[in-house]
Amino acid sequence: MKIAFIGYGNVGGPLADHLQRHGHIVMLAARDPKSEGVKKALTKYPSLKVAKPKDAVTHAEVIFLATPFQANEEALKEVASELKGKILVDCTNPVGPGLTHGLKSEVSGSELVQNLVPEAKVVKAFTIYGFENFENSAYPGYNVKPVMMYCGQDAAAKKTVNELIAQLGWEPLDVGGLEQALHLEHMTLLWVRMVRVNGHSPNMVWAVLKR
Repeated sequence: MKIAFIGYGNVGGPLADHLQRHGHIVMLAARDPKSEGVKKALTKYPSLKVAKPKDAVTHAEVIFLATPFQANEEALKEVASELKGKILVDCTNPVGPGLTHGLKSEVSGSELVQNLVPEAKVVKAFTIYGFENFENSAYPGYNVKPVMMYCGQDAAAKKTVNELIAQLGWEPLDVGGLEQALHLEHMTLLWVRMVRVNGHSPNMVWAVLKR
């Protein structure tokens, strides 16, 4: 599958690397291929390729949005036309002062993303944890995989994202339409507060037990 990444820092970088290791053709969308961000990503993940944003998105089937949330509008505006009909995986989270919800819980960040690119098929996924679990999702010694919750409106888009989640070693869990994204964003804030503020280990994930 052809995949483009808008954003390739602590979250986007490891996800891009793992996906290309699974045989996907992965491109980093970069205005300046010689920028410090690109250099840092390629130093850590030298097998990744770089293209101009419009080129990367045009040739991709799935696009990951992994920028800081406040950069989303500018990043998406540049490729809005190229995103029409494409799957856009929103990995971003709006974070406000004191680790509060950056949009005051009035609307989810993913719904705002969908409003910015209404013809894209937005799926919220690869949130609810910190970057450590995107670098390494393996928890050996347990008979369950860590869960990755996702949501969106388009069933076919969610099926594709489900498959990518499973390839990366997670247990995919569809939690519903994009209106559920707000709850996933609060789960992210919960994890961040527990780990970054209260001192829990970052090597901590959610799991689904069934009987």
